[in-house]
Amino acid sequence: MANDISRRSLLRYSVFGLGGAAVLGLVGCSTGGSTTPASTPGAAAATDFAFASWSLSEEAAKPAIESALKTFSNAEGISIDTSAYPYNEYLNQLTLQVRGGQFAGAAQLDVAWLSALAALGKLVDLSAYTGGRGYTEAALGAGTSAGTQLGLPWTIGAIGLIGNAELFDKAGASLTPGTIEEFEEGLRALKGIGVIPYAASTKAAQLKDIVVWMQTFGSPIIEDGKATIGDDASIEAVEWYKKLYDDGLIAADVDRAAARTLFAQGATALYDDAPVGKSSVLSQSPDASLGDKMTPIARPVLKAGAQPQHVLWGHLVVVVDGEGAETAADFAQWLTSDTTQSEEYFTALGLPPTTEAALSSDAVTSNAFVQAFTDTITATAKPSPLWQYPAYAQMETAIAEQVQAVLIGQSSASDAMKAAGETINGLI
Repeated sequence: MANDISRRSLLRYSVFGLGGAAVLGLVGCSTGGSTTPASTPGAAAATDFAFASWSLSEEAAKPAIESALKTFSNAEGISIDTSAYPYNEYLNQLTLQVRGGQFAGAAQLDVAWLSALAALGKLVDLSAYTGGRGYTEAALGAGTSAGTQLGLPWTIGAIGLIGNAELFDKAGASLTPGTIEEFEEGLRALKGIGVIPYAASTKAAQLKDIVVWMQTFGSPIIEDGKATIGDDASIEAVEWYKKLYDDGLIAADVDRAAARTLFAQGATALYDDAPVGKSSVLSQSPDASLGDKMTPIARPVLKAGAQPQHVLWGHLVVVVDGEGAETAADFAQWLTSDTTQSEEYFTALGLPPTTEAALSSDAVTSNAFVQAFTDTITATAKPSPLWQYPAYAQMETAIAEQVQAVLIGQSSASDAMKAAGETINGLI
């Protein structure tokens, strides 16, 4: 970065405070596209630009995002044109606009969507914007597609197990189960106190969660450009999941929203979520002390000594080439790496920052839940092997439908996983 002290450099260092089927049809079967080289950060005169976000459509997040936009636009003397779509519609809407040349500027993006948008070939290469900003290696990796830094990490966490320590203690179950065997023993103890032991995903909309359990059992999911689902490990994982289902250790028709509600009401002792879900749980709970009982739990492993498997979760900021792209890239860098801004965003929403400086700040280290989640779960999290493909959502749907067929007794695990693997290979 230039040493000259400009409004932009002052701002950086001292500022205060969608469905896969439609997307596949838009991007075709491409797994990549050309990108636009980035300019030098802060070199160009500030110009107006556009910003797209689903968080601007959410009541809880909107004030924090609007505050950041106002801070940057006032400091630069520019205006930022915003557009917002609900999360479930966002990717399709953004893809339509980018493909049609109707959108340029900065955009919020789920880490799982990067390859789908990158396939359009209109994202700016942001490699020049990462130097000296202190992003963690894992965070930068989440914004990389085909070896190119197409997104700057805004908040990075993971999906992991969260337990109610009080219920675990009542049942005599371990909050640190090392292996699948120990984990299952704990679930059986929890069943004995009259709660749903584990509000695991069993509804098709969220059954993609099974992928991380397949990895736990040893399936790579994708290897040498082909799906491995249908191998012994994936079959064993689904057979184990079916056993939990049949034995009443997990329940029918559970998705993330239902799991949060069950956990909030004290009806289940364990569920899968990202740190951001805690606020939703607490807002529904009659137990004022539930927040103190929520404990991140490392996913158990098949054999002692193996690394726990967790899938990355988070948001990126990407830049679509076109009018205002250079200032949009400066904004993306500031929004995701300015320490003061990152601390304010974390304080407002509890979303983990992505730089070493912000992660070591008092605001973050004093939050015991986020700190424990980061150390226990995010530390070993990786992107899903399916995310490298624009059709990843259809792949997840194929897996979910086949696993659901196993749970309700319509298919064997062997037949179902073979069918899911064949569908994924067809999409690849």
